[in-house]
Order: sequence, then C-alpha cells, then structure tokens
Amino acid sequence: MAMADALRATGLWGFTPRGGKEKTGSRTRGDARLFATPPDYDRLLKLEVFFRRIIPVLCIVFLAIVASIRGYNLYDQYQNLEDNAGTTLRLSADLTALDLRRDGPDRALATYETDAASAIGNILSTRGGRVIHLDGDARIVSGQPSIPESFDGRPLEDLVTGAQPLRLFGKSAGIQPVTYRGRDALAALSFIGDTPAEGSVLALIERDVLMANFKRTVSTNATLFVCTAGLLLFILYAYFGQATRAKEADRLYVETHQRVDLALKRGRCGLWDWDVARGLMYWSRSMFELLGYESADRMLSFGDVQSIIHPADIDLFALAQRIVAGETRQIDEIFRMRHAKGYWIRMRARAQALPGCEDGGVHLIGIAVDSTEQHELEELHAETDRYLRTAIETITESFVLWDGSDRLVLNNTRYRDHTGLPVDLLKEGTPRAEIEAAMTSVTSQTRKAGTGGAINYERELADGRWVQVNEMRTADGGTVSVGTDITQLKTQQERLVRSEHRLMATIAELSQARRAEEERSRELTELNQRYVVEKERAEQANQAKSEFLANMSHELRTPLNAIIGFSEIMTARMFGPLGSDRYVEYADDIHRSGTHLLNVINDILDMSKIEAGRFELEKESVDLSPVIDETYQMIAVQAEGKSIGIELRIADDITVEVDRRAVKQIVLNLLSNAVKFTDEGGRIVLHARQVADEVLLTIIDNGCGIEREAMRRLGRPFEQVQNQFSKSHIGSGLGLAISRSLAEMHGGSLRMLSRPGIGTAVGVRLPGQARTVH
Repeated sequence: MAMADALRATGLWGFTPRGGKEKTGSRTRGDARLFATPPDYDRLLKLEVFFRRIIPVLCIVFLAIVASIRGYNLYDQYQNLEDNAGTTLRLSADLTALDLRRDGPDRALATYETDAASAIGNILSTRGGRVIHLDGDARIVSGQPSIPESFDGRPLEDLVTGAQPLRLFGKSAGIQPVTYRGRDALAALSFIGDTPAEGSVLALIERDVLMANFKRTVSTNATLFVCTAGLLLFILYAYFGQATRAKEADRLYVETHQRVDLALKRGRCGLWDWDVARGLMYWSRSMFELLGYESADRMLSFGDVQSIIHPADIDLFALAQRIVAGETRQIDEIFRMRHAKGYWIRMRARAQALPGCEDGGVHLIGIAVDSTEQHELEELHAETDRYLRTAIETITESFVLWDGSDRLVLNNTRYRDHTGLPVDLLKEGTPRAEIEAAMTSVTSQTRKAGTGGAINYERELADGRWVQVNEMRTADGGTVSVGTDITQLKTQQERLVRSEHRLMATIAELSQARRAEEERSRELTELNQRYVVEKERAEQANQAKSEFLANMSHELRTPLNAIIGFSEIMTARMFGPLGSDRYVEYADDIHRSGTHLLNVINDILDMSKIEAGRFELEKESVDLSPVIDETYQMIAVQAEGKSIGIELRIADDITVEVDRRAVKQIVLNLLSNAVKFTDEGGRIVLHARQVADEVLLTIIDNGCGIEREAMRRLGRPFEQVQNQFSKSHIGSGLGLAISRSLAEMHGGSLRMLSRPGIGTAVGVRLPGQARTVH
C-alpha cells in the first residue's frame, strides 16, 4: 500500500479533455520542458540562415582586405626600390664626376680604381650596377666594373641605347630608362665640367638585377595569399557541408516523425511511456486524438489516466507494484477508456518494462490500439455463428464440415441420422478416418466426379435409403459435405431404365427415318450448289447492269446539259422575244423535264457507283448545322408552294467526320420525299442531336404514310410505293436507296417507321468520330 500511496501522491496535474480546463502547477511547467524543443536550439535554427549568408561574405571581405594591404605594401616597396636605385645612381655619377674634375682624368681614374671602388662600389656594385667614364665625344674611356676591351674608345650607343636625353641635359634629365646590351636598365649622367665637351660619367643598373629580390617577395606573398584563400575555402566548404548534413538530418527527423504520427493515426493506435517511479505518463499526439482530448506536449499524472480507465477492467496500482517488484516485464491487457464525449473505447495495450533508464527509474513503454471494432466483430461473429448453427440444424440435408487436417468441425442432426453414430463420437476435433471407419449404416458407396473441383458420392444406407453427398474444398483447405436424400430420385431412375428399353425400339424406327432424311439432305445439297451458281450469275448481271447504267448516264448528261441550258435561255428571252407565249411555255416544260431527267440520271449514276464500289468518301470535319441550313434553303421553295412548314431542331455545334456532299445528299433526298408525300398545309420536323458518340438525324412528317407490306420493299433501287397519292408524283425510286447506302458507307444506318394516314419517321445514325464542340 505504500507504493500505491506514493503513486497517488504524484497526481499533481489535471487531465485536459477537449473543451476542459487544465490544472496547473509548478511541476507541470517544469516537466513539460522535457518534451519541448529547447529555445536556444530554435534560435540557433533561425540564425543558421543568417550565418549561411553572412559567412561567405565575411570570407570574401577578409580576403579582399588582406589582398589590398599586401598589394599596397608591395607597391610601396616597389616605389622605394626605384627611389633608392635613382638616389644611388645619382650619387655614384656625381661623386665620380667630382673626383675626375678635381684631380684630372688620369689621376682620378687611378684614384677611382683604388679608393672610390670601395666607397662607391659598395653602394652600386653590390646591387649589380656599373659606372662608365665618357670623353667629350661620348666615347667609352673606362668602366667600373671593367668593360670588355672591345668597347674601349667606341661610342656609347654601341653599349647603351636610349641615353640621348642624358647626354643633352646631364643631371637635369634625372633617372632615365635605357637599354644596356639588350637588357632594360636605369641610368643617370653627370658632366665632369660645365659642358659635355669635358667628359661625363654614366651610372647605370640593370632592371632585372634591381627587381630580383622584389619579384621573390611578390611570389612569396602571392603563394601565401593563395594558401590562405584555399584554407578559407576549405573551411567554408566544410562548414556548408556540415550545415547541409545537419539540415538533411533535421529533415529526415521531421519526415520520420510525421510518418510515425501518420501511421499511428491511420492505424488508430498511440504510443505511451509510463515513468512508474514518478507516476508520470507521456502520450503521443495520436493517443490524444484517439480518445478525443486536446493534445499537449506535457506529462500526464497517474491520477489523470486512472480516472478515465474503467475500474472493472484493470488496476493500475497493482500493475505498478508488480512492475516495481520485478514480477512483470511485459503486459498485454485489454481494457476500456472513456472518450472525451463520454462513451467507452476498448483499448488493447502492449508494453515492455525498461529498468535502469537515465533517470534511474523503471519505464513501461508500449503501444495502445483501438480494439473496439475488433471486439464488436468478435461479438458479431459469435452471434452469426449461433445463427449459422441454428440454420444448419433446420435444413433437410445432412451437413458436416472438416478442417484442413480432416478433423470434424461442425455437423447437424441429419448427418448423425445418416451415419448412425452416437453424439459422443461426433465431437469436434475427431479425425474423419475414425468416423468413417465406424459408419455401419452404409452398405455401398459410388464416387462420381463433380464440377469446379467438387466430388459427389451416392451412398446406399442399410434401411434402403439413398443419399447423394456433395463435397467441396473451402478456401482454407477444409471440406464441406452436404448430403441429400435421393431415395425418390433412385426410384424414378429405375422407372426410367424400364422406359429406356421401350425407347430403344422407337430409336430403331427413327434410324430408318433418318436414313431417308439423309437422302433428302443430299438432294438439298445439290440444289444449294445450283443456287450458288445462279447467284453468281445474277451478281455478274447486276454488276454489268450497274456499269451499263453508269456509262449510259454519263452519255446522256452531255446532251441534257445543252437542252437544259438552251431551254433556260429561251425561257428567259435572253436574245429577244420568241414570237409566241406558247413557245415560252414549251421551253419551260422542256427545262423542267430536262432537269428532272438530269436528276434521275444523277441518281442512277450515284447508285451505279455505289453498287460498283467506285463511290469514294472524302471525309472531313463538318459542322452539320450549316449543311442542314443549305439543304433547307434548296427545298424551302418547294415546301412553300405546298404551304408545308419545316421545323429545324438542331443541337448547337455538332461536328462529325463525314463526306459533306454525301450527308447533304442524304438530307436533301429525305426532305424531298417528305415534302413530296405530305399534303398541303402539312408539317415536317428535322431533329439533329448527339447521342453518346453518335449523331442521330430524324425527319418526321404527317404525310400519307406507308403500308407495312410496302415498307419491306423501300430502300431497294427503283422501288416505289404505288398508291393514290404517290401516282401524282414522279421519281426514280433511288433517293431512299442512295441515302441508305451512303449512311451505311459511313458505318451508320437508316431506319423508317410509318403508319398510313399518320405520317412517316426516318432516322439516320452516323457513328464514328462524332463529337460535340463546346
């Protein structure tokens, strides 16, 4: 009980359901920080972006400053070097000229070679320079260090070029760049006397010798700068590499955390960590959502959790005592927890006790799964099992179920009656071989193969009854057997056997009749062969007829065009009056008759092309609305002459891949027939719409109609329905046949429906790539 009291004493925090109030306390805020993200780490994450941007800039600025300072120092050294060289050259030339002026040329040279060499030579010679004595004609007298004898007495230009300014202006020329034996040099000149005629002294130093140390200094500084820049770049690369790896690690952590949360949420389960010694419990976010409470990154007290657990299911105090005492290391418990809305949720918790954690206590870490649905399914399964057993007991057939190991699972009273075995032997789990070996009521058994993997048995029982057993494998490898009493069926089969003998005699008689029928079949075969020959002849004759009509139609169209043209000119009196009005009437009759004949010939020509297979469709994307409007304009005059109203019901923007001329001819032929066979004051409706991926054209009139017997002949070439109304109308009888053939060439069809005295409806279906343009 001391352990229980200690656990109760730790209940310092309140539980927060959705919409509830949270109890607060000093330990609440302190322990909540155990699961919160450290503020310093958050600030570091925010500053990391700033560091990643400013560090490269600082490195570049540092390198620029170092390069600027060292560049300025090197430039200053270069200037000092040139200034020192100029001063040295000027002093050397002035001192040598002064000695030569004071002591005379011969003595001064000797003195220079002895005393001046140590004084001036140390200043100039050590730096790679020399002094040249020139006479009044600028010829070389001598030099220090000595000059090759080949240059003695030769002009200065042979040894030094570019010294003309020095010869002209002397000291006033200052330090001048010259070329000494093909190499760049600096030179200064002083007159021995007041004029160049008394001679002069030239002091020079080669630029390469002067700058040798300076170049080594520049090379050393450049090498140090490159090494420093390389080191900084390496450090910068290492920094960004480490930052990238840290960022990738953070991303992987966040993604993993999100995946775990999503998996727990979808799986309707939650993680929990129970610090048994302190009486604190941590729940994952999915655990809060599972119970409908507001989630928070804080610890829960023992009392908070105990208050929402059903007291009849589990005792957390006793469980904690067993865990601390080491009696229990693993738990697998099912208990109920109260949802935030008040109802109970059945939870299954599995956990492992982990002693020796960092805080020195025992932690119970595990997962809790919502098993409410599973529990409900188990109850439903139990109830269904009761219903199933009741239903099996009430059926009239015997029923038995074996598992995959051929052990008894379930049977009913009928099965026990058919087998004659006691209830004690037919217990669940009894092997099938043992049961079948004890069956004494079966006198014979015949096995037959069934369909779909089933097996059929026919068993004869000792009391004379027959049972048909159907066996079939279940999905889990078991076997289900259903036995049906077929005693009456067997009795009927015996009767059928007797009837079979009587039928054999009848079959013999039928065999004789069959031979006679075979003889008649041979005769029909011969007649069929002759029919095939005659059919081929008829098809050839029909082909020849079509070709003949095509040729004749073509030959007749040429003179008819001339007749129609001249009659139209005469009717219009284009070249003056004809002399009599009867001539105009005759010419108009000729024009109408010729036009009618030309239309008939065109129909014959089209029909012959279709039958000969030479009519080619030129399919294109056609908008049906303009085509139907054009056809309507062609037939409108004829309709107005009979006061017939034509109503167009065309859906918006119906586009179909068809031959424009063929579709136009179909609509024209059907409208022409409708106008022709409709009384004055009648009404015609043309409806165009799209049905699924097809376009349907429907033309309905309230004309005279057609008899059912005549409907069968319509659509054949040159077929016309003869009645009192149609006798007053002329035509070739090809319009409907051409329309049907053109529709079928597009892969469609033409259908008609008519009632005498009511009217006619003609429907044309155009399938294929039909579509509605939006």
